[in-house]
Amino acid sequence: MADSAKEGRKLSRSFSGLALLGAVLVVAGLVGLVYTGVATLTSMILFGWLLLVGGLVGLLHAIQSRGTNYFWLGVVVAALNIAAGVVVIRHPHGTAEALTMFAALLFLTGGVFRLVGSVVVRGPQFGWTLLQGAFGLLLGLLVLFDWPHSSLYVLGCFFSLALLFDGLGLIAIGVGGRRIVSMVSDQLGPDQAGQEQPSVDEQKRSDD
Repeated sequence: MADSAKEGRKLSRSFSGLALLGAVLVVAGLVGLVYTGVATLTSMILFGWLLLVGGLVGLLHAIQSRGTNYFWLGVVVAALNIAAGVVVIRHPHGTAEALTMFAALLFLTGGVFRLVGSVVVRGPQFGWTLLQGAFGLLLGLLVLFDWPHSSLYVLGCFFSLALLFDGLGLIAIGVGGRRIVSMVSDQLGPDQAGQEQPSVDEQKRSDD
């Protein structure tokens, strides 16, 4: 019983940590939605460092696997990641403009394909697919018409929304997990007590 209580407290602390991390992410997401320009630059710098660190790790793995058929391929991929990371870190504004243009083109092409596909196929999800296509097309046009100024807030807005929803998900998992652990602990306590009591009575009867 003591071990079960200890495990329950450990699980409860773990879920509390998840909820706390989720709250931090929610706050960061809300701040990012207010200061989208700062969020855009922050996301670009983080993206650059991820590319740089990933390239260095890939280079170390390639060096460790030298002599194999994939050695030079690993070196080339790692070098490209390192070069891209350096460029993104040194030129975050230009990278944001390029990625915003790429995102706008993705929205446009995705919206057009969904619109055409929904009209041609006319499946059971016709209305929903048509609405998705129209929304993607409209969003791509709005981002494209306001480019390059849209690069100051589009990526930061997406990055902040991702933090916000991830944080809400972690809070839900943490709070729900704590409730489940509390319910299980409450149910196990009386059951174990009820299981221990007959053994005490039997001991008294045996003594008599």
